[in-house]
Amino acid sequence: MTFSYAPFGQGWIAPIVMALWLIGLLACQTQRQALAIGFAFGFGWFGAGISWVFVSIDQFGGLPLVFSILIMVVLWAYLALFPMLAAWLWFRCRRYLSGLSLFAFPFIWLLTEFLRGWLLTGFPWLSLGYTQTSQILGQLAPHIGEIGLIVAVLLSAIGFAYTLLRKQFAWLLMPLGVYVIAMYAPHLNPMQATGENTQVALVQGNVELDLKWDPAVQWQQLATYRAMTEPYLADHDIIVWPESAVTVLEDRAEFSLQQLDVLAAAQQASIITGIIDLKYDRHHPTGEYFNSIVVLGEQAGPEGYYYGHQNRYEKHQLLPIGEFVPFESILRPLAPLFNLPMSSFSRGAYEQPNLNANGFQIAANICYEVAFPRQIRANVQDDTQLLLTVSNDSWFGDSHGPHQHLEIARMRAMEMGRPMLRATNSGVTAIIDERGRTINQIPAFVPAVASGRVAIVEGVTWYRQLGDWPAWLLAFVSLIIAGKRRQQHKP
Repeated sequence: MTFSYAPFGQGWIAPIVMALWLIGLLACQTQRQALAIGFAFGFGWFGAGISWVFVSIDQFGGLPLVFSILIMVVLWAYLALFPMLAAWLWFRCRRYLSGLSLFAFPFIWLLTEFLRGWLLTGFPWLSLGYTQTSQILGQLAPHIGEIGLIVAVLLSAIGFAYTLLRKQFAWLLMPLGVYVIAMYAPHLNPMQATGENTQVALVQGNVELDLKWDPAVQWQQLATYRAMTEPYLADHDIIVWPESAVTVLEDRAEFSLQQLDVLAAAQQASIITGIIDLKYDRHHPTGEYFNSIVVLGEQAGPEGYYYGHQNRYEKHQLLPIGEFVPFESILRPLAPLFNLPMSSFSRGAYEQPNLNANGFQIAANICYEVAFPRQIRANVQDDTQLLLTVSNDSWFGDSHGPHQHLEIARMRAMEMGRPMLRATNSGVTAIIDERGRTINQIPAFVPAVASGRVAIVEGVTWYRQLGDWPAWLLAFVSLIIAGKRRQQHKP
């Protein structure tokens, strides 16, 4: 399964693996067997797929190796509970289903995946649909979204499974039909070029994490980003810096930001940067940290940039442990892992106005939020022209984690039918068009700038119009198929 995701990109594996797992599930005779095969599959899937999390725990957690491994095992075991639950629910329902009982599985799987993306603020990483980002099935994303691709993968897997079980090649018509529809899907894409375009530059500073939050070099980092930006101001409309590129608290950096604002405005350019805001006001009398994005230069505000202006975005979906610590009074004293820099953020609103950068309307999100399609969809408006995500994946080193993160960002561009600008501290920084294709990309761990011309498109994808309900409807129809002809008792 891990090879189905980036950077390996072998998405054709996913339906085959799922078919083999479903065949194994059909062979279960007891609830205990169903629970075991569900947990074992999930433990292996997530154990290999998110092994990159160990890099951050090992290098920055401050724990002995044995405890770092134990934390990873607990995380894998927790995530394995969801495919285990899906296997158990299917087994419990099996007695009420027909000889086509596997058709109940897409609906059950969506239920458990919904729980995985919601419980404890959610961890929807490695969802099945992302395996198809670069595959033929991925062309369905603008119509049914990533959640619909889950159903497409599972229906294909069911077709493969019944082909093997019943030795009837007619069952191959089902995955073949899914793939034929996917091949035709781009012809139904409503996106059209407006003829307008914008020149953008994404700055990848590659600041080492050991130095990033060091107060002694905070101003030096700001100077570095400014120096990398200045050559691009004259002939670029939008320049983007990554998440928390400015580590000086915003109120303390106001004068320097105003200077940069004047410089950018004089060149008719906008600079968008991640920054940390510590608020003290009547709404936050005790002071609260917000992981934020602000706009400098053109369209920063009628009077230029000033601290507290409204052309900003504040992160809503926070990363557990990294940005907030549940039960912090208990966990923080235990280890440095639970006391990382900037791990006490407050949440911004779920829906926020688009950023206005040089006249372009941009729906923004920060890092982990890009994995939550419903939130992205809620923030894309009728006049949204670009999507933006800023991140700092340096925590995960030279692993497959940052590549999976880029793959998720590409999926959001495909779902919403809008180009995506992805600026990161150390990679993978990329400019992505509305079909999820990469216009320009910077190698990881090099300080560089990705420059490119982005075409502005118009039109509304079916997914943006309808959301998740077509995928749920398709899964429900599949469930109805499984419930017919109860007199049959074949698998």
